[in-house]
Amino acid sequence: MGETAPDFTRPLVNEEFWEDAALSDLTDEGPVLLLFHPMDGAFPTTYMWQEFVERDFDVQVVGVSISTPYEHATTIEERGLDEAGYRLFSDPQNGVAEAYGISHDLDGMAGVSEPRPSVFLVEEDRTVAYAWTAQEWPDFPAYDAIEAAVAEL
Repeated sequence: MGETAPDFTRPLVNEEFWEDAALSDLTDEGPVLLLFHPMDGAFPTTYMWQEFVERDFDVQVVGVSISTPYEHATTIEERGLDEAGYRLFSDPQNGVAEAYGISHDLDGMAGVSEPRPSVFLVEEDRTVAYAWTAQEWPDFPAYDAIEAAVAEL
């Protein structure tokens, strides 16, 4: 915590379309809660988004994974993320996770990686106010701790 979150530009998907956007574009509008998750459809992804939708985080919530914009559009619709106003960055090459130091090689899939489940609360100046990364598989964030960190902003 206290470090500057790496900036990046990737396709940002909502319920209607996607377009390239930078993290700094989003933080210009206010704090951002970045949720790094495995590919869409994976059990941990489903569980994490279910928890996020059920809770009312009073901050922009944006996902990041290796899934394509097409897969994200389906996930947004199926998980009700559009109703919560959540958007998803598509990062098929996993470069954003590498920049954040949370890349995880997939067992049995040579050359394929995805982000470890992680949460970063990023302030307007891109200072990381809260960070959590899974150490085991599967491991899930402490949602109450995330809510407390958001409330402290």
